[in-house]
Amino acid sequence: MIRLAPLLLLLLLPGCVVSTAAHVATAPVRATGWTYDRLTTSQAEADRNRGRQMRKDEKKRAKEQRRAAREAARSS
Repeated sequence: MIRLAPLLLLLLLPGCVVSTAAHVATAPVRATGWTYDRLTTSQAEADRNRGRQMRKDEKKRAKEQRRAAREAARSS
C-alpha cells in the first residue's frame, strides 16, 4: 500500500497543476475585465441613472413650488 501512494500522487497531481496553471494564466484577463466593467457605464446604466436624476430634480422642483405657493398664500 505504501508503494502505491507515490503512484497515486503521480496520477492525481498533474490535474491539480493544470488547473492551477489555468487559473494563474487567466487571472490577468479576469482582473482586466473586472476593472473595465467597474470603470465604464453601459447605456442601460446611464439611462437608469439619468431617469433617477430627473425624478429627483422633479421632486425638488415640486417641493419648491409648494413652498412658494404657501409663501404667496401667507403674504396675500
